[in-house]
Amino acid sequence: METNNQNVLPDIKQTVIFNAPIQKVWDTVSTAEGIASWFMPNDFQAKVGHEFHVQSPFGPSPCKVVELDAPNRLTFTWDTEGWIVTFILIEVSGKTEFTLIHSGWKQPDAILPKANDKSSVIRDRMNYGWMGIVNERLKKVVEE
Repeated sequence: METNNQNVLPDIKQTVIFNAPIQKVWDTVSTAEGIASWFMPNDFQAKVGHEFHVQSPFGPSPCKVVELDAPNRLTFTWDTEGWIVTFILIEVSGKTEFTLIHSGWKQPDAILPKANDKSSVIRDRMNYGWMGIVNERLKKVVEE
């Protein structure tokens, strides 16, 4: 079955500069304890191919590490909807430019079974959610 990629929703992308060294940010986004401190409880391990779960509001979400390039890039699949989450870290004069990309969105009217709502509605909610998670929660943890 072919999909028409021209009708899919755009990626969510959040970029922020943290007043923290890259290694501190990396340790916060690439360890189970670190991820739990700003995102969700999980059983993450920094190994390509590792399957883990994050405890989302809709229950456990299966994930899998698909790319790991410490301390600059981490990519994992998230849940069963084809989502991919990527963290990109770049050192900038002792600070860290952090970019989150949440890709893998379907067509706007596609219903996502767990949430029982349209993909476009869930994407808008998650875009807003990621803004708070990255710009407030993650920022607070890495700049402490």
